[in-house]
Formats: sequence, structure tokens, C-alpha cells
Amino acid sequence: MNDNDLPKTLHPETLALHAGWRADLITGSVVPPIHQTTSYQFADSDQAAKRFSLQEAGPIYTRLGNPTIDVLEQRLAALEGGVAAVAVSSGQAASAMAVQTIAQAGDNIVSSTDIYGGTWNLFTHTLRNMGIDVRFVDPSDPQAFLKASDERTRGWYLEMLPNPKLVVPPLAEIASLGRTHNIPLIVDNTAAPLIAKPLEHGAAIVIYSTTKYIGGHGTSIGGIIIDSGTFDWDKTPKRHPLLTTPDPSYHGLIWSEAAKKFGPIAYALRLRAVLLRDLGAALSPFNAFQLIQGVETLPLRMERHCENAALIAHYLKRHKAVSKVIYPALHKGETFKRAQTYFNGRYGGLVGFELSNGVEGGKRFIDSLRLLYHVANIGDARSLAIHPASTTHSQLTPTEQKAAGVSPGYVRLSVGLEHPDDIIADLEQALAQSQKA
Repeated sequence: MNDNDLPKTLHPETLALHAGWRADLITGSVVPPIHQTTSYQFADSDQAAKRFSLQEAGPIYTRLGNPTIDVLEQRLAALEGGVAAVAVSSGQAASAMAVQTIAQAGDNIVSSTDIYGGTWNLFTHTLRNMGIDVRFVDPSDPQAFLKASDERTRGWYLEMLPNPKLVVPPLAEIASLGRTHNIPLIVDNTAAPLIAKPLEHGAAIVIYSTTKYIGGHGTSIGGIIIDSGTFDWDKTPKRHPLLTTPDPSYHGLIWSEAAKKFGPIAYALRLRAVLLRDLGAALSPFNAFQLIQGVETLPLRMERHCENAALIAHYLKRHKAVSKVIYPALHKGETFKRAQTYFNGRYGGLVGFELSNGVEGGKRFIDSLRLLYHVANIGDARSLAIHPASTTHSQLTPTEQKAAGVSPGYVRLSVGLEHPDDIIADLEQALAQSQKA
């Protein structure tokens, strides 16, 4: 299971197949096996004690880690350029635990308004009910994050390719400003794996719903949190007390000090040893195996997603039934320049559009689709469509929906891997139906 002999400068296409695993030391298996087990035999009582006290790395219980899950974590950390990763049961768990690792009751984070509806609800209600305040700001202005911050601000949060607004934020400027004040930037990169690299632009933490493009086939729920290893939690210890002061749940252990024996992974270490231990949002080994299969084809799939989405966006832009198309390559001015800077000519697989006859037309469009699936997911190999105002963002108020980029007649497409002519044919007949009274 040792990949230490691999070159350290491998391309993403190669890392997706080889990082974190070479072969089983006993059988020679080149595919990581599913370790469908809850527990692990310790060599002796001393080894058990060392693992529980974090003096030695190694498996204890699958809620905390598992050999199959470990391969997924190593592979995605390598692809993202991070030093460690912690896989969890869902993307929603990743969003919550990414914040809870550094924030507790009485603390706050500052979040972009341009986020997924489920995350908005998590931040607006559930985290606030736990005592963690979330302050929302327009991500186009980096200074807005700073103005909303105070001495109890533990992190900033944004989406790299916001779903469904699809407007790329000025990530590097926000991350740099945050680091000046020792505030880490957490970036949800779910909609742009491989085509965007937030850690290279200053983000401290990257999260994914692996349910989406990383898994790619709509089979397995999962999430992951990747630690860059580049953020200095000790720079201003009072800013991050959960990592820099004694933790009574580990006999006074200080995470920033305890991590030194393993590397610059204080954040990932506390996330695993405390949050994953206590909340139990563990990924199953079987789902980890499924997600590893998805990672292996991710570079090829993302190319096709991006190619097809570009064709669909330009087709919709010319259609008389469509009043507006929302797609990163079709934005203007500074917004388009940011998409160019971070995406290098590949703009993701999501396309949004407004129908000229509003919400009723949107409903008729959705109900007329034959090839595209009407589901709430994104990033599937299949093409998908959804009406966010009545589904994914339905718990938001009209004002909140508007802030997130959702209007009553907005339709979001997740463009899949089918032949583009077949996708367009289905859109064409559904658009025609949408115009009927």
C-alpha cells in the first residue's frame, strides 16, 4: 500500500489513479479492497494506549478511520495539494464540521451569500441554534468579509463556483486579506474539482460533497475536508483557541502542538479526533470504495462535462424562449476575468437560465423533459435539471433566494456526458412545450 516511490510531480490524471495506493502488500491487489470492518486488532495493550492517546497513528475504529477511506483521503489530498484530508458521511456534514472544528458557541464565521440552499439553512438556523453566528456578505467585495469580522470571527466561507449563481468570487484577494488577520478561508469546491485549485490561491481549507462530480455516478453520499497545512494557527493564538489552548476532552492536549509529530495537520487532527469521534458522521467503507472509482475517471469526466456545458450554454443563449443564460464564460467584465483566472478555460458543468415566460414556463419545461432527469443532485454522469426556487432553495425567503441568485423562473442544468446533440434535442422539445399557454 506504499506509494512513496512515485514521483512527487505527477499530473492530476496520474494522481487520480495512483495516489495513496499502489498494491496490497500481501495479495498484490492493485485495487484498494473494501475493509468492511468496524474494529482493528491491536498488537498489544501498549499499542492500543498509544493510538488512543495520539502517540501513534493507526486504525482504532471505523468511525475514526478505515484503510479504504484512507486511500480516498490520501488521493484527494494529493489532487488538491493539501497535507491531509478527513472523509465524512456527506457534503452537508463536511460544511458543518469544517466550521465546528474552529468555532464554538459564542464564535462567528463570515460567509458569502452565494452558497447552496442547504448550506444557507445550515448556517442560518442549525449553526446559529448551536451558538455559532453566521454573517452573510456579498463575496464580490473582499472588504465586506473584514467589515463583518470581529475578535470572535474564526473563519470565512465561500463557494468557488456558487450553486446556482455561478459567479466566481475574488478568492485570492479574500484569502490574502484573511491571512493578514489570521482568519482562514474555507472554500467549497464541489462544483469545480480539478478545474479550480483554491489552495493554490490562498485558501486554508477545501471541502467537497464527494456525492457530486468526484463520485460522478449518483451512487454514494459522501464529503471530504482537506487541510492545506499552510495556515499558521499559532500566529495569533487567541484567534483560534480550539486549536491552541488545552482541550479537556484529551486531558489538556493542545492540537497545534500535538500535530507537530505528524506534520502541519492541527486542523485535520482535531477534526478527526474530536468532531468525527463525537459526532460520528463517518463515511462507510463501501461508499469510499465507490468514490475511489469515481476519482479515477474524474479528469476525463470533467473535460466532457465542461465541453458539453459550453455547447449547451451557447445553444440556450440563441434560443428565443430563453431570456438569460447564467454560465461563467458568458459573464461580463471583472466577473468573466475572475472565471478566466481561476478556471483556465474550463468553466464547469453547470448552466442556469431564465425562461421568458417565468415560473409557469419553468414548470412546463421541467415536466416536459424526457432525457434529462429531474433530480436535486449535480455532477452526475447523466444530465440533470431542477427548479431551485421550488426545491433546493425553497426553505429560503424570497429575499434570501434573490441573494443566492435564485429567481422564480430560474432553471439549473447539470450537464452530463451524453452526446450533446441528444441533450440539445431534449432541451429543444421541452423549451417548445414551455411556451405553450
